[in-house]
Order: sequence, then structure tokens, then C-alpha cells
Amino acid sequence: MLKPIRFVPSETKIEFLRYHRTAMAVSIGFLLLSMALVAIVGLNYGIDFRGGTLIEIKTKTGPADIGALRRQLGSLGLGDVQIQEFGAPDEVLIRVEQQTGGDANQQDVISIVKDTLGDSVEYRRVEVVGPTVSGELIQSGAISIFVAILVVLVYIWFRFEWQFGIGAVVALIHDVTLTLGVFSALQLEFNLSIVAAFLTIVGYSLNDTVVVYDRVREMLRKYKKMPMVELLNLSINKTLSRTVLTSCTTLLALFALYFFGGEVIRGFTFAMIWGVLVGTYSSVFIAAPLLLYFGVKRDWSKISGDPKHEFKATP
Repeated sequence: MLKPIRFVPSETKIEFLRYHRTAMAVSIGFLLLSMALVAIVGLNYGIDFRGGTLIEIKTKTGPADIGALRRQLGSLGLGDVQIQEFGAPDEVLIRVEQQTGGDANQQDVISIVKDTLGDSVEYRRVEVVGPTVSGELIQSGAISIFVAILVVLVYIWFRFEWQFGIGAVVALIHDVTLTLGVFSALQLEFNLSIVAAFLTIVGYSLNDTVVVYDRVREMLRKYKKMPMVELLNLSINKTLSRTVLTSCTTLLALFALYFFGGEVIRGFTFAMIWGVLVGTYSSVFIAAPLLLYFGVKRDWSKISGDPKHEFKATP
């Protein structure tokens, strides 16, 4: 009879909390770096947020000559025109900056580009976003992420206690901020699909954190005299097999999408891959250790003693 495959042994005794100070220091450092990158470098906003015209073409006579296209379109007086290979050598993405004079001028850009390139290319996608719409999309995207985190706080607060709610929200803010930092550092395009990825990351990270917190609450009621550090280590180890299996299977599908799904969804998939990795990390090294300092209740009785003293109680 075949035995089930295990990525992690059924009974692990890893002392995760031994490294919590190092993990916290590293996380704080990367959080500050991420905020600095977003403030100084900024995000590479896509056509959804900046406004303008996006045209995706496919050349009919072999690989595209990017230099010739830049010369052709750069001389049209349309302002900033960005041209880049988009996946295959014969696929090109053209971005034209937002034109003054309203939506009518944005539509004129399409006609000018088509007249210039003629029938030598196949037009696969055309998008036009005006300044009013792009501003509303930025505001709506920020509000959606804020509301999602706020709802998470309320949900965890009612399901557990306020200490768990704040721990989960800190972990979510950690994940979202680091993801923003990566997009700023790599200057990956930040568009509406990335906002959708952020909301998915919030859900994934929350799910992982709730699993750990649920086991912590169970252990708090079961082991009334066990030091908190040992109890948290035990809770994380009990959920480790599930966490690793879920993360690995999710990453397997995401890597397949990243490499074979095409350029259109590559940014979304990258955000998801990074979110799964950082979300798993934060559930173990951020959300769980924060409970040490928030004074969680053990069977509805406040834990007494200094949480730092709990660390001294373990070898």
C-alpha cells in the first residue's frame, strides 16, 4: 500500500520563535526600504492609472524592428511614446502618453498610429484611458485595499480577540508594503490587474494567518501552564505541514502561469508568487510572535507576566 507523500514530517519541533527578533528586524528594514522606494522612485503606473493610449501589435513579416518603430512613431509629435517587445519577437506594445484636449484627441492617436504603420501589422489590442477615469481608478484601487484590510480587522476581532485582529492586520500591511516595494524597485507595470492581485494576496495571507491563530487559540485552552513561546512554537509546528503543502501547490500553479501564461498576466502572476511567499513568512514570523506582546488571554484570563520573561523560561 502506497504511503501518502509528506513535504514536512508529521511531528516537527522547530523553534520558530527563537528567530523572531531577527525576522522582525529584517522585516522592519525592508518595510522602511519599501516605503522609501515608493516615495522616491515611485510606481510604474500602467495605462489604467496614467491615462493615455495602449496599442498591442503583431508584425506580419517576422521579428519587429523596434528601432524603426521608434523612429516612425517618435516623429509624429505625440509626446512620450514607449515601444517594447511584448512576449514573442514579433509582438510589440506601444504606449502613447495622455494627450491634451480630451477624449477626442486620445482617439485621434489610434488613427494616426494606424495610418503610419498601415497594414504591415496586426492590431491585437487597443485601450484608451482618459485622465478622469485614470484618477478615479487610482482612488478606487486604494480604497478597495484599505477596505479589505479594515474588514479583515473586524472579522478577526469578532472571531478571536482584538490582539489577534491587530496581529493579522500588521501582517497584511507588511505583505502589501513589501509587494509595493518590489514593484517600485523592479519598476514592474502597476495596473488594475495588480490591484486584483493585492486583494488576492490579502485573502491568501489572511487564510494562512487564521489557520495558525486558530491552532494558537486551541492550544491556549488546552495547555494552561505552557509558556507562551513553547505554545506558539507548538501551534506553528502543528500547522506547518498544511502551510507548506498549500504554499507549494499554489506556487506550482502560479509558476506555470508565469512561464507559460503569456505577457498579459505575467505581472499579476509575479505579484501572486511574491504574495504567497511573503504571506507564508509573515504568518509564521510576524503574526504569531506579535501575540507575545499584545497580552492574549488564556481561557479568558489575561496572561500575567512579562512576555520577555517567557523567553527566558525556554532553554
